[in-house]
Amino acid sequence: MKIVSTTNARKSISALINRVRDSGETFGIGRRDAIDAILIPFPREYRKEVSDITNINAYSRSFDFLENELDLYSESDLKERYG
Repeated sequence: MKIVSTTNARKSISALINRVRDSGETFGIGRRDAIDAILIPFPREYRKEVSDITNINAYSRSFDFLENELDLYSESDLKERYG
């Protein structure tokens, strides 16, 4: 993830948003190489009945790295079914 200084982010916020929207890039925004905020694509779908972080994790690419992992649990292991 590329880190952008708050000064540069302020100067180029429109361009950063376009890159995130169009290519799915993610940017860390912060000071002195310490990330204070993250600019990520908005979830493809949004469900008002769950929290913002749940929407981000469920519908963004936050967990794409798990795509090839084995499933450890089945649907019957869930305590409550959402949807």
